[in-house]
Amino acid sequence: MSDYKRFKCDEITLNDVGTKAKIYGWVQTIRDLGGLVFLDIRDMYGITQVVTSAESEDVDFASHIPIESCVCVSGLVKKRDEETINEKLKTGLVEIKIEKIEILSKRSLNLPFEINTDQDVREDLRLQYRFLDLRNEKLKNNLILRAKVLQFLRNQMVERNFLEVQTPILTSSSPEGARDYLVPSRLHAGKFYALPQAPQQFKQLLMVSGIDKYFQIAPCFRDEDSRADRTPGEFYQLDMEMSFASQEDVLTTIEPVIYNLFSEFSDKKINKTPFPRITYKEAMEKYGTDKPDLRNPLIIVDCTDVFANLSLNAFKNMIVRVIATHDVGDRPRSFFEDMTTFAIKELKAKGLAWLRVLEDGSFQGPIAKFITDEAREEMLSRTNSKPGDCLFFIAEVPGVVERLAGQVRDELGKRLDLIDNNVFNFCWIVDFPMFELNDRGNIEFGHNPFSMPQGGLKALEEQKPLDILAYQYDMVCNGVEIASGAVRNHDIAVMSKAFSMAGYTEEEVKNKFGALYTAFQYGAPPHAGIAHGIDRMIMLLAETENIRDVIAFPLNSKAQDLMMGAPSNVKRDLLRDVHIDIIKEQNKF
Repeated sequence: MSDYKRFKCDEITLNDVGTKAKIYGWVQTIRDLGGLVFLDIRDMYGITQVVTSAESEDVDFASHIPIESCVCVSGLVKKRDEETINEKLKTGLVEIKIEKIEILSKRSLNLPFEINTDQDVREDLRLQYRFLDLRNEKLKNNLILRAKVLQFLRNQMVERNFLEVQTPILTSSSPEGARDYLVPSRLHAGKFYALPQAPQQFKQLLMVSGIDKYFQIAPCFRDEDSRADRTPGEFYQLDMEMSFASQEDVLTTIEPVIYNLFSEFSDKKINKTPFPRITYKEAMEKYGTDKPDLRNPLIIVDCTDVFANLSLNAFKNMIVRVIATHDVGDRPRSFFEDMTTFAIKELKAKGLAWLRVLEDGSFQGPIAKFITDEAREEMLSRTNSKPGDCLFFIAEVPGVVERLAGQVRDELGKRLDLIDNNVFNFCWIVDFPMFELNDRGNIEFGHNPFSMPQGGLKALEEQKPLDILAYQYDMVCNGVEIASGAVRNHDIAVMSKAFSMAGYTEEEVKNKFGALYTAFQYGAPPHAGIAHGIDRMIMLLAETENIRDVIAFPLNSKAQDLMMGAPSNVKRDLLRDVHIDIIKEQNKF
């Protein structure tokens, strides 16, 4: 048996001085001081400094080990000299005097980028060499955080008597809001499985099966375009469902789970439960988005009626929204003009008008001459503005004005430094519209097709489709939607009517959602649930703006795995097995 005690690279302390130690890891740095060589050895847990002795035969050998080679070092633990103490390291008071150093695996290729430095590296290069990128301390810590978050969430759900159930990955294609990833069947020619966009139907079927409270850490697959907070392809949810439950039951059950999660893994201030509840209508009017960042104190105010009788042609027959910014009167004119340029160039708005409130209460700005005294007093009253404030105006058609006003509000919040980055501010968005108009002017589901309309079958039969609200709810944190859920439609008559209003025939409902359609006729309990985006929550906790930083092996923004080379071509015999032939379309002139 070896006389050397094995240590992790963060474990050795002054108490171990005089101990014969052995460590394994990667060579992070080498410092050759001319006859004395220092090496930093890194493993998953930390860094230990090792040093040769001046008379050692290892001096030349150690100084020529390629950086990032994998080594084993054995030697005697000793206290560092005063001038070499590194208080930034957990092991900064000690070092190992090398008695034996062995290369377990030599790096034989040039490094594509430096590891554990602030060097700016192209993301495509980082993803191509992700196995090297993950040696970076920040990404490694993100993976450790992810593992701890998943374990914490599981414990929280189990404590609340939820049963973890895994649902299938190979399932049937169904219209759930995004494009499916399809898997051809070898045994059934011309037919395809689909990877689940979410376990939606399965978790509802579990409720029909008599499972009272279900949850899982669920993989979801959607062929969607990438965004900073959305990775294409695969993502994970904390998925849950409850039988005999109302909207209130779901909200009050999950709130403490998420509050406890963010309290456990962050030192930031969190607003107390119950989280504020804001209707979809109010959110769109006051914040211009259904995922408002409540750290931003700016509020959007409707002033359409105020402009109705003013001789301002650009505002005629338009919805007018106003954002009041306070105590900005001393800003140079360029600040306001730059905001107009931003709105036109970045947001593709037709314009952005502004008015400064002067000391005497009058307006100064491009449209000041069009504002009557009566209109000025009304706007000042509605926006609670005073001298030194400034009003920004967006005039557009419904549907566009909300989006633009929300984006202007967000930009003003950033430029005026109004966002407190030491806060997690949660809220619920409730009362979503059941239906909306698509680009073709047809009625379609606005949120989740399996949601229960408020008012049930009577609402579907008697109200205008666009006036019907659903029991649907989103949880939002700092402007990021981190969860979405609903009270489910468990009544076959309500389900059939809702889908018919969205353009589905009874036969299509039976074919697309056959299992649910049948199951709901065997005594389905009222049920409700929600799914939280795990990747997004970890992104917030890790304080990174790129969701790929919290995923071990993500696809890039073009849905490619640059490391594994996916998607890739496959051999013709494999295609033949699944009854697929690729036909290349000829150019037509």
